[in-house]
Amino acid sequence: MIHPNVFHNESLLPIEKVRLSPGQAGLICGWGIFTTLRICRGEAFAYERHWRRLEKDASITRLPMPYTAAKVRVHLHEVIRANQVTEGCARIYLVYNTVGFWQSAEQHPQVDLIIYSAPLPEHREIVRLAVREHGRHSASPLSGVKSISWLNNVWAVAEATKEGFDEVIMLNERGEVAECTSANIFAVKDGKVLTPPLNSGCLEGVTRGILMEVAPEAGVSVVEQMLRPEDLYTADEVFISSTNRNLISVGEIAGHPIPNPGTVCNHLNDLFDTYVDDYVTRRLATAR
Repeated sequence: MIHPNVFHNESLLPIEKVRLSPGQAGLICGWGIFTTLRICRGEAFAYERHWRRLEKDASITRLPMPYTAAKVRVHLHEVIRANQVTEGCARIYLVYNTVGFWQSAEQHPQVDLIIYSAPLPEHREIVRLAVREHGRHSASPLSGVKSISWLNNVWAVAEATKEGFDEVIMLNERGEVAECTSANIFAVKDGKVLTPPLNSGCLEGVTRGILMEVAPEAGVSVVEQMLRPEDLYTADEVFISSTNRNLISVGEIAGHPIPNPGTVCNHLNDLFDTYVDDYVTRRLATAR
């Protein structure tokens, strides 16, 4: 459940005072972008990477960007302080208001800025994954954009949850593994860590990107490679990564048990935790 104080456009307000209008066409149509950040020791981890992805997604979707990284960071930390978040997560939304026919005559900004925070979501230490065909369309010009049009993801998870699964592997139109609904996916085979390339239709996850940088420094090879479901079924180990959950081992995929959950995943998770701690320590030292 999200925290009570929200930043909306130019004001920090109690959530019940924030008004979003049916006349904001982008809100109704889903023309907007967002990112989810990890809050560690009161600091927004990897903010620069998240902002670069927002700028990239804004360019792809032709969404005007009236805000600067520095200004939004200030507002984000207003939310963190107001909600007294030490460990948790936050979301930054940019919603394009002046699109399409179904607009109102109200005065509102061209782009709405919404920032809120929440506790870290609970999750199992070892997860079960379902598989959904045609979950991603890699040929779409919006492939890989983190948009607020999120129905495909929440619907897929809701359907999988009914059958006792925790997440869903989304296949693209070629039957290749792309990602989960809100996580990137990795398979361990013959000592190598394999993950789908961006042209599979997966999101360029921040945690994914950091792992691809730090793992080789610790002697673990991470390779982008096309994967099919059978590659996961026969892998030595499978794990997923996301901002809110770091790395989580997979114990089963659509009825196929996965051996050795945790071996490589735990090692890489330790490396990632060290990276997070170093980042936050540097940021806090600079802020003093």
